[in-house]
Amino acid sequence: MSLGGQPTAGDWMAARYQLAASPETIESAFGLSHCDPFPPRYNIAPTQPVLIVREDRVAQRTAVLVRWGLIPSWVRDPDDFPLLIEARGESVLEKPSFRGAMRHKRCLVPATGFYKWTGAQRARQPHLLKEAGDGLLAFAGLWEDWLGADGSELQTMAIVTVAANADVSPFHDRMPAIIPSQHFEDWLGVRCVEAKDAAGLLAPAPVGALNAIAVSQTMNNPRNDGSDPTEF
Repeated sequence: MSLGGQPTAGDWMAARYQLAASPETIESAFGLSHCDPFPPRYNIAPTQPVLIVREDRVAQRTAVLVRWGLIPSWVRDPDDFPLLIEARGESVLEKPSFRGAMRHKRCLVPATGFYKWTGAQRARQPHLLKEAGDGLLAFAGLWEDWLGADGSELQTMAIVTVAANADVSPFHDRMPAIIPSQHFEDWLGVRCVEAKDAAGLLAPAPVGALNAIAVSQTMNNPRNDGSDPTEF
């Protein structure tokens, strides 16, 4: 079985981020009881394994690896379903692909920055958007658990996006919805916080929360993932 529809070249260019933090830093920042092993990565792209934070059945926070590209549980054949890399925050309560996950399967996506591009297609300049204090970011995410007729199981996720703030708008009109630490419990607490209330957290980050850094054009190729792109 393949892993569903593939993203277009434009999707690859628009959706990339990094998580270059130690497991100890991630565990401390998110108050985790468990964290799957995850090496520092500088160029995370759709269809790859990514780390998400969610609550388990006893409301403990765990960080686990899932596939980036959401497949709703009701899909019969992932090969015939488009890859859902992002979910627009304005419509997550209504869209059939996301409304179930908004009620029952919200997650956070740890990151140390995300990429946006400027310039002509053949010479695009990547920019890394980082937290102004060089801390961790927590993107709003949705995850799903797909079970095939043959018993195969696939866990997937999408990042929730909102309109860009002034830090990001020179590069793109959308950005990940960033959940501040004081609202982690509200976003993750699907048993206690209704989807319509959680949706109220989906807003652009405050202006000045992010710094933009021009980085190496090696980030244009998602296969280049082994070194810090700010060191060029």
